[in-house]
Amino acid sequence: IDELLDHGFIDVYRHINGDVEDSYTWWSNRKGVRERNVGWRIDYFFISPDLLSDVKLVEHLPDVRGSDHCPIKLELI
Repeated sequence: IDELLDHGFIDVYRHINGDVEDSYTWWSNRKGVRERNVGWRIDYFFISPDLLSDVKLVEHLPDVRGSDHCPIKLELI
């Protein structure tokens, strides 16, 4: 990840939303972990700086089930 950032790519979720606490994209399959929101943020969208002005929305969708990961929604104009 550091290499991507060093090459100028932008972690668009963090850029738009700041350092939001407890905003995870992965939870262990252990019982109750997701419900207690004990997770990691390991899924990202990286964009080049020239796309930044086209970003309309970026958000995590933790209520979408079916995996131990949640989707990240990136909407461009």
